[in-house]
Amino acid sequence: MPYALQRKYPNAAKQWSWQYVFPAAKLSADPRTKAVRRHHVQEQAIPRAVKQAVRDADLTKAAIPHIFRHSFTTHLLEGGHDIRTVQELLEHSDVGTTMIYRSYALTAG
Repeated sequence: MPYALQRKYPNAAKQWSWQYVFPAAKLSADPRTKAVRRHHVQEQAIPRAVKQAVRDADLTKAAIPHIFRHSFTTHLLEGGHDIRTVQELLEHSDVGTTMIYRSYALTAG
């Protein structure tokens, strides 16, 4: 949590919105406060885990974490969510980019 916000809102760090979605397995010392706590996983931990899962499952196709974005989008559209809402969630500036997923959802269903 940024230092200025920590001073202004001392209890904010306990709120869900400030928790790590992917926390590290080990504790470490905060470089600023020296407090020992759990931080986020290293950036490469998720791609490594996906790569290992692909190997463990004996899949013949390569996969990267970005594939989950495509899967998430396709399932939203299959579930009947509005294309503009999905566009907003994906932060696409052009709805045409989001419309590509619509064809995946139509062929999958």
